[in-house]
Amino acid sequence: LALAVFMSVAYYLTLKNSMNAVKTYDSTAANVFVGIIIVLCFIAGTCIVVWMGNRINDNGIGNGISMLLFAGILARFPTMMGTLVELTKENPQRYFFESLAVLVIFIAMITFIVFMNNSERRIPIQYAKRVVGRKMYGGQSSYIPVNVNMSGVMPIIFASSILSIPSTINLFVSPAEGSFWKGFLDAFSSGGWIYSIVYFLLIILFDYFYVTIQYNPVEMANNLRQSNGTIPGIRPGKPTSDFIAKILSKITLIGALFLAFIALLPIVFGALTGMHNMQLG
Repeated sequence: LALAVFMSVAYYLTLKNSMNAVKTYDSTAANVFVGIIIVLCFIAGTCIVVWMGNRINDNGIGNGISMLLFAGILARFPTMMGTLVELTKENPQRYFFESLAVLVIFIAMITFIVFMNNSERRIPIQYAKRVVGRKMYGGQSSYIPVNVNMSGVMPIIFASSILSIPSTINLFVSPAEGSFWKGFLDAFSSGGWIYSIVYFLLIILFDYFYVTIQYNPVEMANNLRQSNGTIPGIRPGKPTSDFIAKILSKITLIGALFLAFIALLPIVFGALTGMHNMQLG
């Protein structure tokens, strides 16, 4: 909700100052009232989208927020195709192969994302045999599935929200040309190398943070001990929790690098080709 309020104010200021899409009245009270209504509409829309995502989760269809984000990407696909066709018609010698590369990368990204989302590291579990009355229970083998991308798209959302702060500040103030603050705000403009480096580091940080608060190796080890389950070759108790923590750390790093690659690919592609208006994800 806090991020929704912040981003709603930022979008309102963008519409008003950069795009001149908000009508200005002579009365200050009227302008304030219009601003409040627009911000509240943005917040309400965010709440509706989150509610829709939760309803998708509750019905077992899939990850609701990810499906809504993917729907937004597909909705931009016809516009992107139209832009590619127009650029190819205007300058076929330059944009033909670049347009073809966009289509190939787009399809490859979808395939790669689906593959990584379905990938998992299976920790083998062996349950001890126990006799209850005349029957014997346990003794079977199982595994704990650990998804490679355990945090979903949340690290990207948090990182992009944090990096939108400088651009939002730039809407409130207008630093003088050549000043320190002007250079500082310009350095965090989308597509810059400083922006890309900080974006990469924030995604890694938020991925580890999200996994840390979602998975507790000590609790997982205690649950295994209570159910008479052990990891082959690992003693119960602290060695088991340390082993699970080591596995989670490695998998989290792979998942974080995967998210960072997906998030930075459009920026790198735009810097190499000059097609900054092509949004691949």
